Amino acid sequence: MQAVIFVGVPGSGKSSFYKERFFATHVRINLDMLKTRHREGLLVRACLAALQPFVVDNTNLWASHRAVYIGLARAAGFRVEGYYFDVSLGDALRRNAQREGRAAIPRGAVAAAFKRIQKPTVDEGFDALYVVRVAAEGFSVEAWP
Repeated sequence: MQAVIFVGVPGSGKSSFYKERFFATHVRINLDMLKTRHREGLLVRACLAALQPFVVDNTNLWASHRAVYIGLARAAGFRVEGYYFDVSLGDALRRNAQREGRAAIPRGAVAAAFKRIQKPTVDEGFDALYVVRVAAEGFSVEAWP
């Protein structure tokens, strides 16, 4: 039983990473898709009750946001892993500019998220924490330093 929490600004590659690494095995929990915190909470609780691995594919900029998922998952006996998407503001803006329609986030919102993000720490309750970087040949994943 695994709960995965992504941490990263818009345009950092979170959803692409999910599709590449977790699509076949984990339910994707994404507020953009679900639209409300109520729906999100229902899906998280359903995954916990069914012992279904899941990924929280949101920005999760602050430790206080991550704490909700970590607390619920740990109480249900899940292993909690965090993935921090380390990206430059320029790269995030470039990736975001490739999005179409509503998927494109305003540049100012991406920049604001970049300024406000709190990097995760193992002390938050993660069983494991990783750094993800986007490279020309794909994603690289390293254990948290």
